[in-house]
Amino acid sequence: MKFNLRRWLTVVEDRQEEAGHVHADGLRKVAIVAVLGNPFLPGYKADLQPWIDASAQLGQLFGQRLVKAMDGQPVQGYGKAGLVGVGGEQEHANALLTTTFAQPIREQIGGGKAWIPSVTKIASCGATLDVPLAHKNALYVRSHYDTIGVFIPDGPLPDEIVLVFAAANRGRLNARVGGLQHDSIVGENGLV
Repeated sequence: MKFNLRRWLTVVEDRQEEAGHVHADGLRKVAIVAVLGNPFLPGYKADLQPWIDASAQLGQLFGQRLVKAMDGQPVQGYGKAGLVGVGGEQEHANALLTTTFAQPIREQIGGGKAWIPSVTKIASCGATLDVPLAHKNALYVRSHYDTIGVFIPDGPLPDEIVLVFAAANRGRLNARVGGLQHDSIVGENGLV
């Protein structure tokens, strides 16, 4: 199955300072955004499985773009999101953001054992998304609870879906509310 990819966007946010505190190891957050024609239209489709299966193709493309946008930075946190134009239904985005979509991305970013936080909604042009982020290997690493904002001024059109996969190279700047720490879950040979 082929997807009608109408355009790609890449959002990159680099920060080293927050509240006057400067960090030597800055925070890079990236959101890869694809706007595609909604393949489920017209009308209600009971069986979404063929498109779920085909979403691995999208995941491969997202992973390539994500690695490039991270520019050598490691991925410690990730998240995903989707907007569905008013001609579709929310489940259309959910069908394209399953594990089938995410697995090729995980393979390209060096794994990821934790579930990927996500959000989807039906929206019209100009909608905004706050894509949730969490640690890729341990959901309870509080320092990595974060978001990246995405704004699509001319989408989604009624017959479009906007898909987003986001990543961060570290936890929030100035994170200090306790809980499990990134360093405590990574040993010499990977996860402890």
